[in-house]
Amino acid sequence: MLKRLLSVSLLLSSQAYAESSDTLIQKPAAFKLGFETITLPNNESMGMVGGSYLIETLPGLYLGPAAYGAITGERGGFFTGGGEITYRLPISKEISIDTGFYLGGGGGGAAGVGGGMMLRPHIDLLWDFGGIRAGISASEVRFPSGHFSSRQLGVMLSVDDTFSYSDANRIGQYLSTGSRGGVGFDRIAVIATQSKPQGHSVKTTYGAPAPDSTSYAGFLMTQSLNHGWLWGVEAAGAVKGSSDGYAEVLGTLGREYMFNSSLRAGTRAALGMGGGGAVDTGGGALGKAAVFAAYQISRDLDLTLETGLSRAFDGSFSARYTSLQIGMTLDHPHASSDILNRIEGWEWDASAQHYTSAARRDGSKRSMQNIGFKLNRKIDNGFYLSGQAHSALDGGAGGYSVGLIGAGWESPELIGKLRLSAEMLVGAAGGGGVDSDGGAIMQPMAYASYPISNNWQVKAGAGVVKSFKGELNSPVLDLSLGYKFGLPRR
Repeated sequence: MLKRLLSVSLLLSSQAYAESSDTLIQKPAAFKLGFETITLPNNESMGMVGGSYLIETLPGLYLGPAAYGAITGERGGFFTGGGEITYRLPISKEISIDTGFYLGGGGGGAAGVGGGMMLRPHIDLLWDFGGIRAGISASEVRFPSGHFSSRQLGVMLSVDDTFSYSDANRIGQYLSTGSRGGVGFDRIAVIATQSKPQGHSVKTTYGAPAPDSTSYAGFLMTQSLNHGWLWGVEAAGAVKGSSDGYAEVLGTLGREYMFNSSLRAGTRAALGMGGGGAVDTGGGALGKAAVFAAYQISRDLDLTLETGLSRAFDGSFSARYTSLQIGMTLDHPHASSDILNRIEGWEWDASAQHYTSAARRDGSKRSMQNIGFKLNRKIDNGFYLSGQAHSALDGGAGGYSVGLIGAGWESPELIGKLRLSAEMLVGAAGGGGVDSDGGAIMQPMAYASYPISNNWQVKAGAGVVKSFKGELNSPVLDLSLGYKFGLPRR
């Protein structure tokens, strides 16, 4: 930190290495949110919400991560995650057609998804209301190994955005800009939560009394708005207790109040999806309300204590929780635009993983395949932070999902631009009959990476995934395609 502050001070005084103009690359992007009701076997209905963040990579062609989950019906805990590609065709000034394809993995909620692979071709008719597009969607949802498919109509909302970034070769340089980069989140926090059910009426999906307590781990990403308002997304999974396989993904809106430069407090509410691990969330819709207090340890680190209530809209689940957050500032939105901004290194990876011998609850060990997404934040001297999410794609473990956080180190270029790296990850995993008792896992990995262009690289890795309490202990093989870019940090 001291080294960084001294560097900025020298640059401010000399202006020797500042860019002469703001040269961030601007790419059109879109937040998309949709709802549709799919038909499961035996004519059962399940309401499903989908969300994606898509960036225009070629004219009219958008690509990015996406996720779907149950919100009505009887399958709370059904989640899939993967990637989506969409082509936007303007029909007139106000009307456009989006046609695309989603490939993901996951499942859960005992929905009969087989190995977990989900395919969703779709076509959306959207009307532009000035940066906000709304309309209808026609889609087919298929689980090839689950031997069922569903065709339906739904509703779709798309919000236009701009993804601002720099080329990878400018990482470490400085420029002057007053705008956010990337998706625009200002803060990311790692969360450890202890949850206790409220009342004797809280049951599992099997009708048994709910466990006395469950521990969760996850993350929260937020963006500061005007007048103390903030919004963001959070995700967590069970890591201790008898609810391994439980996961939740929510959007949040809150307001915070500054008492001085070090202390702030506020309230927030969250709405989204949760379930799995025999937690009775009914159709999956989940809400939270909380109060929090935060102490700023340094300019970039804070410690937050939060307490609140979590409740399913349909189902008996109701709990009081307390969480501890360790937050890191990604951007200072209220900093002066006259200050030079360092371009920080980031990397997005699309990942395919293979567990060679994943232990199952029936005592067997079988291979399985996962699809995943990784987000790496470069620090200094080769070190980086990593957040990852993976879901089952094949291998008879539909419903298995894992969330990981950790840190790694990457070497300088070696022979022929080859780089080596190693990382240590911990997180939560469960579902799909995989024996990750309690949910807490660790995953050390080693990689070799090679650039195929200035920004793109391929990575091959190997490691081990191991449950702290269950029998899951398998070698892991990983093949990833990564995109490196830079984001300004005020």
